[in-house]
Amino acid sequence: MKRKVLLALTLSSLIPLLVLAYVVHRYVQPGLDPVQVARFYALQALILFTVLGMIGGAYIIWDLGRAFARMAEFLSQEPKLAEIGSRSDEVGTLMKSFTNMLGTVEQQAIDINTFAMRLDAAYRELEATNAKLKETSFKDEVTGLYNRRFFSLRLEEEISRFRRFNHPVSVVVLDLDGFKTVNDEFGHAVGDETLRDIGQILMKHSRGINVVSRYGGDEFAVLLVETSKTGARLYADRIRQVVATFPFSHGKTVTASFGVSSLPDDEAATSEALFRAADEALYGAKRAGKNQVMGAGPAEKVG
Repeated sequence: MKRKVLLALTLSSLIPLLVLAYVVHRYVQPGLDPVQVARFYALQALILFTVLGMIGGAYIIWDLGRAFARMAEFLSQEPKLAEIGSRSDEVGTLMKSFTNMLGTVEQQAIDINTFAMRLDAAYRELEATNAKLKETSFKDEVTGLYNRRFFSLRLEEEISRFRRFNHPVSVVVLDLDGFKTVNDEFGHAVGDETLRDIGQILMKHSRGINVVSRYGGDEFAVLLVETSKTGARLYADRIRQVVATFPFSHGKTVTASFGVSSLPDDEAATSEALFRAADEALYGAKRAGKNQVMGAGPAEKVG
């Protein structure tokens, strides 16, 4: 069938050439001079050899296609391959070696894929663990607020930003008044619940860009970004009023004392100095009678 197709293609290519040759010899050649006739025959020879080359190339391509088709058919016949592999001559030995090598490659591919999947799972687990450790290392276990470490880092960043852009930054430190009495009378579980309530109050009344942290014990620190000293004192007094009127589960009234420091209002070259100024103001509020707000520097009581 393929040979018939090839023959038909060859004839379909030759017939137009034969017709053209007849027309030229019958009507064109008689009007040509000898030099033109010689050129005409040379052109005809060139065309003929070109056609023969095309036919030969087509046959070679067809023959290669037939060879590849036979090879594919041979490789797809597994029973025949098995039969060849069972032979005891060199062909059988070669096929056995090829089959063993193919099995080894496939097994290695499976092993590599399995190892890659395990490695990916381990990497994901490590990422989750690192994220969890990072989160827990910056969070207070009792209140869920940021801890002292995170507060100190963020305060240092805001101090650096203040030095570059001169934007105000404030620190508010608060300490619960008489919190030891709550622990002694109701136990540490109730005390922890009270600390969580304080944390929720601070979060509710603070902007998202502010950093609310439990600094230690019953002491909390709030970093107020882009807030002047006047704004920080107003914020602290609002929190003071909310805490003093909050209905704690143990039924006792809890109050808090506050200290406020700010840049550029207060002289503080470092983040430690700014926090220390707020902490000193806090203890000044304690000495002055508690449940009040005091700013760093010249004593200025609010509430």
